[in-house]
Amino acid sequence: MSNNSTSERKAFFKRLRGKETDGGEMSFMDHLEVLRWHLFRSAVVLIVVAGFVFFYVDWVFDHIILAPSQNSFITYSGLCNLSHKLHLGDALCMPPVKFQLLGNTVSGPFMSAISISFIGAIVIAFPYLMWELWRFVKPALSKKEISYAKGSIGWVSLCFFTGAAFGYFLLAPFTFNFLANFHLGSTGVYQYMPTLDDYIDTLTSLIIGCGVAFELPVFAYVLSKLGLITPKFLKNYRKYAYVVILIVAAIITPSPDWTSQTIVAVPLIILYEISIFISKRVDKKRVQEEAAWD
Repeated sequence: MSNNSTSERKAFFKRLRGKETDGGEMSFMDHLEVLRWHLFRSAVVLIVVAGFVFFYVDWVFDHIILAPSQNSFITYSGLCNLSHKLHLGDALCMPPVKFQLLGNTVSGPFMSAISISFIGAIVIAFPYLMWELWRFVKPALSKKEISYAKGSIGWVSLCFFTGAAFGYFLLAPFTFNFLANFHLGSTGVYQYMPTLDDYIDTLTSLIIGCGVAFELPVFAYVLSKLGLITPKFLKNYRKYAYVVILIVAAIITPSPDWTSQTIVAVPLIILYEISIFISKRVDKKRVQEEAAWD
């Protein structure tokens, strides 16, 4: 790692701490004041959007939250039709989902509505939140770094929404179907009846988790720009990454056949390969720029 890239990173973090901006030096308190207003505006937008979602929370719960647990969900019929068209029989068809949601607290439905509203607000307002983060970081960037980040909010938002859709339309149905049809023992003494909170927490974890996981190419770009990772590093650990991806796919798919596991594993593998490609291009360009400086 060259001295030029190291000095650039140190300069960036120094500017980010407020020691140096285009408008002059900022004190620590000035820096906190700027951060406070960014957080305040983000909180206001989240509250407003959450209020809107809360107003329609019954519709959201019936048509969005409960949808992956219903037999009529588009993913179940879509995968089954795809399986028949590919002449795979019922390999991608999943057994009916059968479970009821329980509540064990008086305030359960109301608190669940609040949770649904704020999770929905985070998903809907994600581009705005990223825009506020960009406005906070932008003064610490040089003109060249700002040009590199052009269109970053759009790409970050696209990756997040793609991941969220993947988690909602694919991982959630596989997960709920597998858990609902998994039986412990043969006596039938155990009956699967998850609580409302557990169901909502599982669904939101899948959606937000996949949204963040699909930011892998963006993370690869940023970390490669900072010189913290290289394409060589990603290639060396590729086989270990593939093993982890396949294990995760085997755990969450409802059947042991290779077709259903492939549907889950392939997007994650593609993301990893895209990250290697992005890191390679960034590293090559960084080396050329450092050579020009020399």
